[in-house]
Amino acid sequence: MAENTPKKNMGRPIPNRSNTIRSVVFTILIICLAMFLITNQKSGQVQKTEVPISDVIKRANDPDGNISRITVTGNTLDITLKDKDVPTETSRKDSSGTLYDQGLINYCDKLEGEELKKCNETYPVIEYKEDVNVMGIILDIAMTVVPILIIVMFLSYMMRQASAANSQSMSFGKARAQLYGPDKKKVTFKDVAGNEAAKQDLTEIVDFLKNPKKYEKLGAKIPRGVLLAGDPGTGKTLMARAVAGEASVPFFSISGSEFAEMFVGVGASRVRDLFGKAKKNAPSIIFIDEIDAVAHKRDARGGAGREDEQTLNQILVEMDGFDNDSGVIVIAATNRVDMLDKALLRPGRFDRHVNVTLPERKDRLEILKVHFKGKPIEADVDLESLAKKTAGSSGADLANIANEAAITAAREGHKAINNHDLTEAFERVAIGPERKSKVMNDKERKITAYHEAGHAVVGHVLPDSDPVHKVTIIPRGSTGGVTWFLPPEDRSYKNIYELKDILARAMGGRVAEKLIFGADAITTGASSDLKNVAELSKSMIIEEGMGDATRNLVFPSEATGYYTITTEKPYSEKTAELIDAEVKKLSDEAAVRAEAVLKANKKVLDKLAEELLAHETLEEAELAPILKDAKLPEAVKLHK
Repeated sequence: MAENTPKKNMGRPIPNRSNTIRSVVFTILIICLAMFLITNQKSGQVQKTEVPISDVIKRANDPDGNISRITVTGNTLDITLKDKDVPTETSRKDSSGTLYDQGLINYCDKLEGEELKKCNETYPVIEYKEDVNVMGIILDIAMTVVPILIIVMFLSYMMRQASAANSQSMSFGKARAQLYGPDKKKVTFKDVAGNEAAKQDLTEIVDFLKNPKKYEKLGAKIPRGVLLAGDPGTGKTLMARAVAGEASVPFFSISGSEFAEMFVGVGASRVRDLFGKAKKNAPSIIFIDEIDAVAHKRDARGGAGREDEQTLNQILVEMDGFDNDSGVIVIAATNRVDMLDKALLRPGRFDRHVNVTLPERKDRLEILKVHFKGKPIEADVDLESLAKKTAGSSGADLANIANEAAITAAREGHKAINNHDLTEAFERVAIGPERKSKVMNDKERKITAYHEAGHAVVGHVLPDSDPVHKVTIIPRGSTGGVTWFLPPEDRSYKNIYELKDILARAMGGRVAEKLIFGADAITTGASSDLKNVAELSKSMIIEEGMGDATRNLVFPSEATGYYTITTEKPYSEKTAELIDAEVKKLSDEAAVRAEAVLKANKKVLDKLAEELLAHETLEEAELAPILKDAKLPEAVKLHK
């Protein structure tokens, strides 16, 4: 279906407001200039005064007269007056056309009586003509036009401001959704790697849009809403665009935060406008990203009449008001389903919930192939190994790794991406860039080597821990060194023994420092390890029910959405003390197990630390001969 565009004005040009204002100003200036010139012409015409030549002679000879200078030029006498300093011209001819110049004045000056009278009658007139003062005219024009121009410009500015304010106020209620029509780049399910289960659920939505009669014959109703839930970066927006691309229908995309505005009622108005546009372009899809921005639980946030509540209510009304044959489907995406209002999730609104999960290993491999398509890579590049390393990564993370690999290859001057570039990109995204500029002294390097060796030895020995993949004492990101543990396969669940082994190997670094350098010489290098131990221990107790005294009991927290910061915890202070005791018990147990392992394998610990000091980085193949002699002590077995 064609994109919904404004109708043309029947071939006639649409008037431009700014051009109209300029035309008005120009016309006013022309009129003002013409009026001034007409006035100036009337007032500046040559003023002729008939005076006897004897008067001119008298003034010329009088030292106090107002004639400053008389200049003869051809048949013209240029007379300059003292008081105005304006050139005045006159010409004198007798009855026969003969020119009389200064000699004429001298001649008449000598006559007396009747002869002087006769001379005056023969040459009766001297014409005084005021010359034009150009600067004066310019000044008069400026004084007349500039004030008018200032007034016109001020009025024009006020008109534009009023027009802009009116236009802005009218546009507040318009939805800012972006329309992806047939002319935009089409995205289909072939462009979406992985998430086969989600694609299967959405395929039915596409079939609803393409063949509605097929379902109407059987009395089936088209779903009004589809909620895509999943972690950030898993491809929820891409999935929604793929549905629109497969169905070949217009796709209106908008973020939940774009409904919000400081003016009350604007969000609801934008919702009405968005749904109105979608209905005009039906069949169509409305995609609301991060819908939790306007669809929080109303009882959890409080405050009747809030702007976000009005927006949510309008969404509920619009989705309830859909006709069965409207052909409009709403797809929303969120990573916080627990925060959404229950009225939005009931059947009849968002009928389907589709989980867009983190990709599994085979899906990660397909995603990596998509992102490395078009990039030059060497023949021995192992994308399967990279897919194995990136357990728990989202599609966006994998795209970032592919881009960083290309950047690394370009920085190193490689013509194609190699395995080293892949490894560097993965570690850069997972931990951070190498801090080659950071210089550690010998004591710090030794502490770091034993710290990382402690992690590696404990993790290698414990039976339910993941294998050690790599150990380095090169500072990376915010860490002084890194020890990687990679699972042999993706797992959906972890049992209590696996979690306890994770806690123990996390404590291995701090315990190794204590064993080698003394209990009073521990450093701040284990701060991040201790933080991870505390968080995992708390999660095991309050969310997974893995405490000894609290087995099979869970306690809701802020992160689960069962209650908010403004309400009290749903358990007593005595229970809170019990939870704290269970968390401490798990942490202490992890430290005891790590210490038992390291004391039993001190020679292996020393050897691994020496190799790290010598080589700084050890890969899995290099670690295997060093760790092969490490044993699990009986005390730890029994403790399990």
